[in-house]
Amino acid sequence: QVQLVESGGGLVQAGGSLRLSCAASGRTSSNYAIGWFRQAPGKDREFVAYISWNSDIIYYADFVKGRFTISRDIAKSTVSLQMNNLSSEDTAVYYCAADVFLRTVGIRPGDYDYWGQGTQVTVSS
Repeated sequence: QVQLVESGGGLVQAGGSLRLSCAASGRTSSNYAIGWFRQAPGKDREFVAYISWNSDIIYYADFVKGRFTISRDIAKSTVSLQMNNLSSEDTAVYYCAADVFLRTVGIRPGDYDYWGQGTQVTVSS
Protein backbone atom coordinates (compact mmCIF):
# COMPACT_ATOMS: atom_id res chain seq x y z
CA GLN A 1 0.00 0.00 0.00
CA VAL A 2 1.13 3.55 -0.72
CA GLN A 3 0.05 6.69 1.09
CA LEU A 4 0.37 9.92 -0.86
CA VAL A 5 0.26 13.47 0.46
CA GLU A 6 0.30 16.49 -1.82
CA SER A 7 1.49 19.93 -0.77
CA GLY A 8 2.50 23.23 -2.29
CA GLY A 9 -0.79 24.46 -3.64
CA GLY A 10 -2.04 27.97 -3.11
CA LEU A 11 -3.07 31.23 -4.72
CA VAL A 12 -0.84 32.74 -7.39
CA GLN A 13 -1.23 35.45 -10.00
CA ALA A 14 -1.32 34.64 -13.68
CA GLY A 15 2.19 34.21 -15.02
CA GLY A 16 3.45 33.03 -11.67
CA SER A 17 4.84 29.71 -10.52
CA LEU A 18 4.13 27.02 -7.95
CA ARG A 19 5.92 23.84 -7.01
CA LEU A 20 3.77 20.92 -5.92
CA SER A 21 5.15 17.97 -4.00
CA CYS A 22 3.85 14.46 -3.59
CA ALA A 23 5.27 12.60 -0.60
CA ALA A 24 4.92 8.82 -0.61
CA SER A 25 5.07 6.42 2.30
CA GLY A 26 4.10 2.90 3.25
CA ARG A 27 6.12 1.00 0.67
CA THR A 28 9.71 -0.11 1.13
CA SER A 29 10.56 -0.01 -2.56
CA SER A 30 10.09 2.79 -5.05
CA ASN A 31 8.77 0.49 -7.78
CA TYR A 32 5.76 2.57 -8.67
CA ALA A 33 5.05 5.22 -11.24
CA ILE A 34 3.52 8.56 -10.29
CA GLY A 35 1.00 10.57 -12.20
CA TRP A 36 -0.32 14.06 -11.59
CA PHE A 37 -3.92 14.84 -12.41
CA ARG A 38 -6.13 17.84 -11.89
CA GLN A 39 -9.82 18.45 -11.56
CA ALA A 40 -11.56 21.78 -12.01
CA PRO A 41 -15.10 22.36 -10.73
CA GLY A 42 -17.65 20.67 -12.95
CA LYS A 43 -15.01 18.95 -15.04
CA ASP A 44 -13.58 15.46 -15.22
CA ARG A 45 -10.24 14.64 -13.67
CA GLU A 46 -7.58 15.10 -16.34
CA PHE A 47 -4.05 13.87 -16.79
CA VAL A 48 -1.21 16.36 -16.31
CA ALA A 49 2.13 14.51 -16.10
CA TYR A 50 3.68 11.08 -15.56
CA ILE A 51 7.02 9.83 -14.33
CA SER A 52 8.12 6.21 -14.26
CA TRP A 53 9.60 4.56 -11.19
CA ASN A 54 13.18 5.23 -12.27
CA SER A 55 12.45 8.51 -14.09
CA ASP A 56 13.41 7.09 -17.48
CA ILE A 57 9.96 7.81 -18.88
CA ILE A 58 8.38 11.24 -18.50
CA TYR A 59 5.22 12.27 -20.28
CA TYR A 60 3.13 15.43 -20.26
CA ALA A 61 -0.29 16.45 -21.39
CA ASP A 62 -0.06 18.73 -24.39
CA PHE A 63 -1.46 21.71 -22.53
CA VAL A 64 1.44 21.76 -20.01
CA LYS A 65 4.40 21.03 -22.26
CA GLY A 66 7.07 23.65 -21.83
CA ARG A 67 5.45 25.04 -18.67
CA PHE A 68 5.43 22.15 -16.17
CA THR A 69 8.28 19.88 -15.15
CA ILE A 70 7.91 16.63 -13.23
CA SER A 71 10.82 15.20 -11.27
CA ARG A 72 11.44 12.48 -8.74
CA ASP A 73 13.71 12.11 -5.71
CA ILE A 74 13.78 8.40 -4.94
CA ALA A 75 15.82 8.88 -1.76
CA LYS A 76 13.17 11.22 -0.37
CA SER A 77 10.22 9.31 -1.87
CA THR A 78 8.89 12.53 -3.36
CA VAL A 79 7.74 13.61 -6.78
CA SER A 80 7.59 17.30 -7.62
CA LEU A 81 5.65 19.21 -10.22
CA GLN A 82 7.15 22.59 -11.07
CA MET A 83 4.50 24.76 -12.69
CA ASN A 84 5.52 27.95 -14.47
CA ASN A 85 3.63 30.57 -16.44
CA LEU A 86 0.35 29.64 -14.82
CA SER A 87 -2.95 30.87 -16.16
CA SER A 88 -6.48 30.90 -14.80
CA GLU A 89 -7.16 27.76 -16.81
CA ASP A 90 -4.75 25.90 -14.53
CA THR A 91 -7.01 26.49 -11.52
CA ALA A 92 -7.97 23.10 -10.13
CA VAL A 93 -7.38 20.60 -7.39
CA TYR A 94 -4.18 18.73 -8.20
CA TYR A 95 -3.78 15.08 -7.26
CA CYS A 96 -0.87 12.69 -7.38
CA ALA A 97 -1.45 9.00 -7.87
CA ALA A 98 0.66 5.84 -7.75
CA ASP A 99 0.68 2.96 -10.21
CA VAL A 100 2.16 0.00 -8.32
CA PHE A 101 1.62 -2.48 -11.15
CA LEU A 102 3.87 -0.54 -13.54
CA ARG A 103 1.40 -0.45 -16.39
CA THR A 104 2.25 1.41 -19.53
CA VAL A 105 2.32 5.21 -19.31
CA GLY A 106 -0.87 5.97 -17.45
CA ILE A 107 -2.98 8.87 -18.65
CA ARG A 108 -6.30 7.70 -17.24
CA PRO A 109 -7.35 7.76 -13.58
CA GLY A 110 -8.09 4.04 -13.80
CA ASP A 111 -4.40 3.35 -14.48
CA TYR A 112 -3.58 4.21 -10.86
CA ASP A 113 -4.06 2.38 -7.62
CA TYR A 114 -3.54 4.96 -4.87
CA TRP A 115 -4.41 8.64 -4.66
CA GLY A 116 -3.58 11.58 -2.48
CA GLN A 117 -6.17 13.94 -1.05
CA GLY A 118 -5.35 16.74 -3.47
CA THR A 119 -4.05 20.29 -3.16
CA GLN A 120 -5.85 23.38 -4.44
CA VAL A 121 -4.18 25.59 -7.02
CA THR A 122 -5.89 28.90 -7.74
CA VAL A 123 -4.56 31.25 -10.38
CA SER A 124 -5.95 34.77 -10.38
CA SER A 125 -6.10 36.71 -13.62
